[in-house]
Amino acid sequence: MTDQDFHPGLTPGHLGAPVLEPEGRPPGAPRPRSDAPDPHRRRNGLACALTALSLVAVFGGIGLTGYTWFQQQRKPPAAADYKGQGDGSVQVSVPEGAGLSQIASALVRNGVVASSLAFTRAAKGSAAAAGRIQPGTYTLKQKMSAAAALAVLIDPANANGLTIPEGWRGYQIYAAIDKKLNLPAGTAQKTAQDQIADLGLPDFANGSPEGYLFPARYAVTDGTTALDLLKQMVERAGKEFSRDDANVVAQNLGQSLYGLVTVASMVQGEADNTEDMGKVARVIYNRLAKGMPLQLDSTINYALGRSTLNTTVTDTKLDSPYNTYVHPGLPPSPISNPGRQAIMAALDPTPGDWIYFVTVKPGDTRFTDSFDVQQRNVADFNAARAATPSASASGSAPAAPSAPPGTAP
Repeated sequence: MTDQDFHPGLTPGHLGAPVLEPEGRPPGAPRPRSDAPDPHRRRNGLACALTALSLVAVFGGIGLTGYTWFQQQRKPPAAADYKGQGDGSVQVSVPEGAGLSQIASALVRNGVVASSLAFTRAAKGSAAAAGRIQPGTYTLKQKMSAAAALAVLIDPANANGLTIPEGWRGYQIYAAIDKKLNLPAGTAQKTAQDQIADLGLPDFANGSPEGYLFPARYAVTDGTTALDLLKQMVERAGKEFSRDDANVVAQNLGQSLYGLVTVASMVQGEADNTEDMGKVARVIYNRLAKGMPLQLDSTINYALGRSTLNTTVTDTKLDSPYNTYVHPGLPPSPISNPGRQAIMAALDPTPGDWIYFVTVKPGDTRFTDSFDVQQRNVADFNAARAATPSASASGSAPAAPSAPPGTAP
C-alpha cells in the first residue's frame, strides 16, 4: 500500500506521478494506440461501400429505364396525313377571326386534309405560317398533305379578298364590290343609299360614306354581302380616325373631326408620295389660317367626276361648292377615301411655313412660302411638261400653264 504522506504531491494521476498501468499488461509492453485501424471494421466499411454502389447502379438503371419509357409515352402519336398535292377542286371559306383549330376542322370537313392534328402541327411548326392565314375563300384540292394545304393558305393572293386602293372614290369602290360579289352593276351603291343607317357612319357625315370607305383588304367568303363589306370599311375608318386623340388634334388645328377627314382626302389626292403628305397637309392648314383659297385641282376633278392633270382656266370657274379656286375653306365633304398615311399627315402635319407647292416631276415636289420662288418652280414644271407631253405627274397639277394649285396669293 502506498503511503500518500510518504510521497507528497505524487498521487496517481498527478503531474509527475508514476502512471498506473492497466491491470494484466506486462511491464514494459507497448501501450495500444488509440488510432490504430481495426481490421474488422475496415472490412465492414468496404463491404458497405460496395453494397451502396451496387444499389446506386441498380436504382440508377431502373430510373433511366423508367425515364426513357416515360419519354416514349409522352411522344405524340403520329397524325393521319395525306401525301402530295391532292387532286380535284374544292372551296373552303376562312371566316374573320378563325383560329387554327377552326380552319383545320373546315379542311377536314371538305376532304382537304386527313386530320386536324396533322394541319395544326404543320402550322405551329412553321414560322412563316404565324398569323398569315387571312380570311377569305380559298380554292384547294382534296386529299392534300397538311404542308401543301398550308402553303396555299398562307399566300394572301389565294384568299380571294377584295382590295381597295388608297384614294379611290365611292363610285369606284361600289363597282369593285359588285364585280367581286358577281352582283348587277349599281347594287352596292344602291345598298349604301337604301341602308345608310346600317353602315355605322358618324352623324356629322350627313349620310355620305365618302371618306369612310377605308382602303384595305377585306375578306370575301361564301356568305359575304355588299352591306357586310361596306360596314367593315366604315368600321375600320372609324377606328383609324379615332386614333391619337383625333378630336383634340382637330380642335388644335381649328378643325372638326370631319374636317380632318376632308383634309386627309385632299392630301391623298395631291401628294406625290407618302413622304410629302405631311408637307401638303401643312400647306392646306397654312392657307386656311391665312384665309387663302386652297386652289386644289383634286377638288375640281371630284366635282367633275374625273382624274386629270389638265385643268383649264374655265374649269377653275366651275360653279360647284367643290371648286376651291372660287370657294374659300374646305369643300363640303371628303373627295376620296384616304389611307393610313394620309390620315396621319392630316393629324400630324409637318412643321413649316409653306403656302405653295408644285410637283415638277415625279419625285420632285417643291414647297415654298415665296410667290416668286413658286413662279420659278411653275416655269420648271411647264418646261418638264412640254418636254414630255405624255408624261403624267403625280400630286398637284396646274390649273393653267402658269398657275398650278396653291399659286394664287
